Amino acid sequence: MQPLDRFSGHADLYAQHRIDYPSELYDFILSLGVNRQTAWDCATGNGQVAGALAEFFDRVDATDLSETQLILAVKKPAIHYQVSLAERTPFADNTFDLITVAQALHWFDVNAFHQEVRRVAKPGAVIAEWGYSLVQLGPSKPGPELDSIMLDFYRNRVGPYWDPQRTYIDNAYATIPFPFADAQRASFTARRTWSLEQFLNYLRTWSAVRQYIHENEEDPVIGLREELKPFWGDSEREVHFPIFLRVGRI
Repeated sequence: MQPLDRFSGHADLYAQHRIDYPSELYDFILSLGVNRQTAWDCATGNGQVAGALAEFFDRVDATDLSETQLILAVKKPAIHYQVSLAERTPFADNTFDLITVAQALHWFDVNAFHQEVRRVAKPGAVIAEWGYSLVQLGPSKPGPELDSIMLDFYRNRVGPYWDPQRTYIDNAYATIPFPFADAQRASFTARRTWSLEQFLNYLRTWSAVRQYIHENEEDPVIGLREELKPFWGDSEREVHFPIFLRVGRI
C-alpha cells in the first residue's frame, strides 16, 4: 500500500495551528505503570506529542513520513527525529517502553503497523493510539447553533474531498483492530481559546480543505468565515476537541 502524505505541502500552517493534547491524557497513559526510558512517537508531524513525552522519558524517537514536517518540529535534547514509514522502521527489536500515534493511525496499513509495534516494543510495553473528532463550537446567542454550520461545512462543502480513511475518525477507531492485552478506552477534551482567524487557519490544515483548494483553486474557508463572523464577532471563543484514546499492552 502506497503511504499517504497529506501534510508536507502546508507543514508551516500545520505547525502553527494543529492542536496539542491535554495533560490529563498523558497522566492517564503514564498511570499504567510505563517504564520511562524509551518512547516512540509514530507519525509525529511537528512533534506535538514528542515534545510532551520528552518531559517524562530519557529518550524519545519520533518518526514521520514527511521530512518537511520534521524540519519544523519542536526541538528538545531528548527527541531524536528521523524520516520513516510507520510500518517499517530502523529500530532494533525490543526497544521501546511506550509507543504512541496521535491522529494518524487511519493513514496506516494498520496490520503491518501493529506487527512492527510488536517487534520494536519491549515485553510489557504500552501502546497508545488516539485521535480527535469534529471540533465543537457550541451555541451562539443570539444566532444559530454554530456546530450545525460546522457540520454542514464538514459534510457537504468539503465532505467529498475527505479521503475514505476519515470514516475511521468519525467512528473513533472502533472499526480498526486493536489486538493488544488489557485494552482500555478513555475520552478527553482539548480546549483552545481562539479568534475566528485562528480557528479558520486551523481548518486550513484539514486534508479535505487542502484537496478542495487544489482541485477548485479557491479557499472554501473564506465562505465559512462569512457565515461564522456575525456570531463569532471580534472576540476569542473557546472551542472543544473531543479526544478518543485506546491503550493496551504488548
